[in-house]
Amino acid sequence: MNVSHQVLVSETEIFQRMAHLADEIVRAPVKPDMAAVVLVGGFVFAADLLRALARRGLDLPAEFFWLRSYAGAREGARDVSVMISPTARVRGHNVLLLDGILDRGRTLTKAVDLLRDQGALSVTSAVMVDRGRQDGEAHADYAAFTGLDGFLIGYGMDDAGHHRGLPYIARVD
Repeated sequence: MNVSHQVLVSETEIFQRMAHLADEIVRAPVKPDMAAVVLVGGFVFAADLLRALARRGLDLPAEFFWLRSYAGAREGARDVSVMISPTARVRGHNVLLLDGILDRGRTLTKAVDLLRDQGALSVTSAVMVDRGRQDGEAHADYAAFTGLDGFLIGYGMDDAGHHRGLPYIARVD
């Protein structure tokens, strides 16, 4: 699938921002002791951020779960589907929730609810991109980038399964 796109955030900018984001998280008053990664869109961001945290002495075990809100479309559905739930491994942990993009906040809200239902002690969220919508249902505690608009691909974000592996973030023209 070949689409015309405009690069918004370069690979170098992403690498630099991951270092700053890891520094912020390490300095937080409540340090996470486990990561919970929302699949599929959050896996690239999570891998890079978890490595950046480990380089700073915060090596977190990871739990993975799968939520679906786009299902191949370019606009999120009202209802978030739970494909695979988080497990009780999060019970009693201060969880760092990681996801790729926060648009309206429905996926983030669902993820936080699921983690709390499994007994997470606390949940702090970090996303690669927070659109910063005023009408959003939720906002991330940490975001690598804010305010990027348009339909985004690359760095784990896709267009019907394509372009996840791009090392940068781009807007589809």
